[in-house]
Parts: sequence; C-alpha cells; structure tokens
Amino acid sequence: MLEVDKKTFEDEVLKADGKVLVDYYGDGCVPCAALMPHVHEFAETYGDKIKFCQLNTTKARRLAIGQKILGLPVIAIYENGEKVDECVKDDATPENVEAMIKRHYA
Repeated sequence: MLEVDKKTFEDEVLKADGKVLVDYYGDGCVPCAALMPHVHEFAETYGDKIKFCQLNTTKARRLAIGQKILGLPVIAIYENGEKVDECVKDDATPENVEAMIKRHYA
C-alpha cells in the first residue's frame, strides 16, 4: 500500500500505467479507519494486477476536491489517469469495495 500525497499523486496515480485503487481517508474519519484494514487485505490479495495507494485528504484538501472527493470514505479506481469507478461514503463497505475491485481485476 503506497502512501501518496499532493507531490506524488500525479505520477503514482494519474500517470500510472494500468489500474490504480486510491483509498481516500481523513484524520478522525471513523468509517475510514474501520475500512482501512480491509483495503490493506485487498491490496495483498489483488495487488498483483491493481496498484493500491492511499491519500490522506486532511493533508491534501485541494487535491481531493480537484478529484471530486467531497465526502469520506471514498475508494476509487483509476485507469490510465481517469477515474473509472468508486465507492463513496455509506456504499464504501468491504463487500462493495471488493466487488468493485473484482470488476476491474483482469
């Protein structure tokens, strides 16, 4: 699981070849903290085909807004620099996140 920030986001996510999952989380976000261990497990299971990154939106608020991240948690999948899928807020359950990953795992 790669920690990205406003300096590395463009290179690691937007300019990356293939698919990249980004776990957007914030300091003090309880649902984010509850979801994070599951996302780390998914990184171990699916990390051979999808790159896993996480971004602390508390430290990169403008970047998050630029990516249309308006509530947390958000798990998004990018392909060739474009956001192609996401689970947002109440939909960001471990089951939904894994189902989304499986849709793009190929």
